[in-house]
Amino acid sequence: MSERAKKILIVVLFIGSVIGIAIALYFAFFRAAVVPETPGTQIPTGSLPGSDLAGERPIPPTSTGGGGTEGLGEPVARGGVTQTTILTTGPVSDISVSSNGADANFYNPDDGKFYTIDADGNLVELSAATFPDAEDVQWNKDGDKAVIEFPDGSNVVYNFASQTQVTLPKHWEDFEFSPVTDEIIAKSMGLDPNNRWLVVSNDDGSRVDAIQALGSNADKVTVSWSPNDQVVAFSDTADRISGGLDHKMILPLGKEHENYPGLIIEGLDFNPLWAPDGKHLMYSVVGDISDNKPALWVVDATPASMGDNRRSLGLNTWADKCTFASASLAYCAVPQGLSPNQGLMRSLVENLPDNLYKIDLTSGKTSLSAIPATNTTMEQLSVTSDGSLLYFVNGKTGKLESIRLQ
Repeated sequence: MSERAKKILIVVLFIGSVIGIAIALYFAFFRAAVVPETPGTQIPTGSLPGSDLAGERPIPPTSTGGGGTEGLGEPVARGGVTQTTILTTGPVSDISVSSNGADANFYNPDDGKFYTIDADGNLVELSAATFPDAEDVQWNKDGDKAVIEFPDGSNVVYNFASQTQVTLPKHWEDFEFSPVTDEIIAKSMGLDPNNRWLVVSNDDGSRVDAIQALGSNADKVTVSWSPNDQVVAFSDTADRISGGLDHKMILPLGKEHENYPGLIIEGLDFNPLWAPDGKHLMYSVVGDISDNKPALWVVDATPASMGDNRRSLGLNTWADKCTFASASLAYCAVPQGLSPNQGLMRSLVENLPDNLYKIDLTSGKTSLSAIPATNTTMEQLSVTSDGSLLYFVNGKTGKLESIRLQ
């Protein structure tokens, strides 16, 4: 081959290589990816009305049928990193296990309606009625009735089975259903402190029974109805006892005006949670003994044993971040890395991620049940009646999520 032919061949090869590289770069960086269309794509289950507003992007359907599984951990809680399943596309509140013991009822603030959802994210309206700006919701034991409070002081009881409602007095507040009947308890707050009472009534507001005078101490009374139908509240009005600033007595208030022994506690901010059989009371307090972190305790709580066998559970969390799966088994969301004194300013640590712990009240043993695969703040915990699933609200996003326990 002549020298001239060689030069021509080299030039041709060079030009060809430049063109090839350019084409490769085009396909690698500039050409838009082609996504094949999926015929018949459906609206994601778990999508809430109004959840697409303000830039909210629905989560695509997944094999779970709900919003999708987060994280790469274990599918079932076994003490390590565990997947969580997002069930709704928007924020919810006031969740409760439904009457079938498996699904979750909740309030959707976007459209003011109530829904129920199953573990697969299948969403059903509980009623076509709307309750805009509901401030607080308390469900009955069967999950088919709710007391709904509004910012203007209005209160209604809605029956989702019969789709009917009744109105309760505006001066009633701080409601709770009985754990064994459909009676309700409330604080009746008259303008005159001498006309302020803890009252029990039927769920339609009839047959009102004044249980305890509140006077100017309504803020010191915590409504908490026991499953044995005997204690209805706790009062922080006992005379101070010796043993330090945090050493104090809490008085149980009986439904029939019984005088029960007081509970000795070690701290402030008493926060109670009854075991389902009423034999034990779990509570949290904040005090010097726990470096002013919230600390969980448990105590015997039948009329004959009230206050006996008081013991610390060794977990730093609030009782309202716990739920019972049975009379002897509880689950609690425990904030990671709480520092001393942070229990005194709870609002500053509300976004700390939680670990899920299991508590065996029979043995007093606590154990790590799950570390959510993504940093998750867990609120409003509820366990299905078969103990297989835990529902909770993600404190950062407001969305309903779940963790498999079995």
